[in-house]
Amino acid sequence: MFESHDSAKDETFYRPLGGGIEFGETAEAAVRRELREELDVELLDVRLLGVLENLFHAFDRDGHEIVFVYDCRLTDQSVYERDTVGEILDNPGTKVMWRSLSSFTAGRPLYPAGLADMLRGR
Repeated sequence: MFESHDSAKDETFYRPLGGGIEFGETAEAAVRRELREELDVELLDVRLLGVLENLFHAFDRDGHEIVFVYDCRLTDQSVYERDTVGEILDNPGTKVMWRSLSSFTAGRPLYPAGLADMLRGR
């Protein structure tokens, strides 16, 4: 997860890593590429958990995204032993961390909407 702050709404929130799918790329190839670009990690056992459609308002703009949610393992097992994984390589200063599902609250939500429920199996 990474933490971000929307100053327009004065809201701190969390999102998983990821990004856009490039033309001609599958969603799985995109998640592998994005995590390689953002953290320089490789993935194992990549499995699609589901898809979320998210209409939202953030940073004074309306947005609409289709989110492919994947479960996977990292090849570097030492990453799991650290609270802070590192920084996003293409966004210096943005720290990546592990968070438990119970740590997300109304005051510090996990986005996109519906992700926490999906991860809890609801």
